[in-house]
Amino acid sequence: MTLFILAYAAGLFTIASPCIVPILPFVLARSGVPFTRGGLPLLVGLALTFAVVATLASVAGGWAIDLNRNGRVVALAVMALFGLTLLWPALAERVMAPLVALGTRLSDWAAQRGTNGDGRPADASRPVTAGASLLLGVATGLLWAPCAGPVMGLILTGAALRGPSLQTSLLLLAYGLGAATSLALGLAFGRRLLAHLPWSPQASGGVRRVLGAAVVAGAVVIALGADTGLLTRLSSVNTARLEQNLIDALRMAPTPAMAEPGQVAAAAALPAFLRPLFDGRSWVGAPLRPEDLRGKVVLVNFWTYSCINCLRTLPYVRAWADKYRDQGLVVIGAHTPEFAFEKDVGNVRKAAASLGVRYPVVIDNDFAIWRAFGNQAWPALYFIGVDGRVRHHTLGEGDYETSELLIQKLLAEARDRSETRQDISDVSGEGAQAPADAGNLQSGETYLGYNQATGFASPGGIRPGVASRYRAASSLPLNRWSLDGAWTIGGEFATLNDKGGSILHRFHARDLHLVLGPSARGQPVRFRVTIDGKPPGADHGTDIDADGFGSVKEERLYQLVRQAGQVTDRTFQIEFLDAGVHAYAFTFG
Repeated sequence: MTLFILAYAAGLFTIASPCIVPILPFVLARSGVPFTRGGLPLLVGLALTFAVVATLASVAGGWAIDLNRNGRVVALAVMALFGLTLLWPALAERVMAPLVALGTRLSDWAAQRGTNGDGRPADASRPVTAGASLLLGVATGLLWAPCAGPVMGLILTGAALRGPSLQTSLLLLAYGLGAATSLALGLAFGRRLLAHLPWSPQASGGVRRVLGAAVVAGAVVIALGADTGLLTRLSSVNTARLEQNLIDALRMAPTPAMAEPGQVAAAAALPAFLRPLFDGRSWVGAPLRPEDLRGKVVLVNFWTYSCINCLRTLPYVRAWADKYRDQGLVVIGAHTPEFAFEKDVGNVRKAAASLGVRYPVVIDNDFAIWRAFGNQAWPALYFIGVDGRVRHHTLGEGDYETSELLIQKLLAEARDRSETRQDISDVSGEGAQAPADAGNLQSGETYLGYNQATGFASPGGIRPGVASRYRAASSLPLNRWSLDGAWTIGGEFATLNDKGGSILHRFHARDLHLVLGPSARGQPVRFRVTIDGKPPGADHGTDIDADGFGSVKEERLYQLVRQAGQVTDRTFQIEFLDAGVHAYAFTFG
């Protein structure tokens, strides 16, 4: 129920997001129509269509992707046509003639029964426009679905972890209903505003033409990609904090399992959410026993080794583990995989060694520990006092000083001493573990497997699970990507079937990373990176040289770009000189 409330409330907040701007004219254009025939059908159509399209995105089969793309084209045409009918009444009469005729027949049918269906005398001269409004709502939903924010991403991530389900669809519907509610409030406000003006849309063709021009302009904005480009980035900047605060508020309330009282003294006294740690699991490093937690402050870090956000958090967790170990802090890394290769304990052991992780890491391949904590994201830090209660938890990066001060406070409580503030750790990550350049970060995680793929721009779209020859897009808008060469796009990753294939991505960020794996036989795959068609030079990442050359030898995240100068929109291309590479996801920083 918490997630449903979260999804609905996040939908409400879309009214404050620039991402909603292009569709506001479509809603306000119905302000002069009775709500039951204008606003209500439009909003219902919008919410239902958003849920359907977003559900298709979570399934992400090739047919669904094509349907969404073609649906947007049709929707743009509907929007533009609707705007033109507002500009030219004669065109409106011609276009609406079939609907008017249908409305007349329905009115005649109702008149034979003496009412319009609502207890009032029938009026056959009044055309029924609810169908037109519903159609407009469907079109608006098609256009709006790709422009959703962090909460939609959270829901789709859950679908990826658990598979598409009725719950996922209902969560997406709740998000759509929240947005429809906020638009309904905007519609009510718009109607009141128009009512207080000395003119109305019915009495002034000028207002009608202004609304029509706004609708056409909105369709043009969306056709140019601003809804998933500039406006989406503005939405992330302006509304992400609001949405994150809501997420934190709803999640910070401990679950019954987290709130169980009792000292962490022995196996029988362990809180329920800690017991899966000792349920016959594999460990990297020395395995812990329940008695190892007796009288200790515990920090559990949910991570996975190819996750860029997890990597940027690691320097802080390592520093705390070393600094406070002798004071009674036990750090446990709960490695919960995102990709199949991260389930291999040997891979995790190798990654932990290369990343300098010396504290114990428990393998959570079945997500049992994740579920016991009610966790929702990577990375996540859970701070547990000696009383066995989760005293605080954080999702994602940041707020490190607050976290370290809390560790100091919990350790002081464990020793029954007054809190004495210690110096905050001086932490600096290098390479992929360095903090992101948030001020220049305008590109988000991009998956290449069809289960979660978005922004694919090669002609013909994705052909799931079928060996196909793809062509690079003639031009790439920001945050779109394409393939060139012979590829097979699977659910989790894309596989290059022949040497010479490329991946291109138009991005805006200081850093670009790509999760890659060698061929199925484990043979290294050589590659070369270019930026805007040239060798990267000083902008090369830690896994390539200045000429852009590198090699995929293991399954992990590769840092390919770190711009040394001004950050602008750039076109990244990686050409593989050997066949067989597995490409999973882009991340940025």
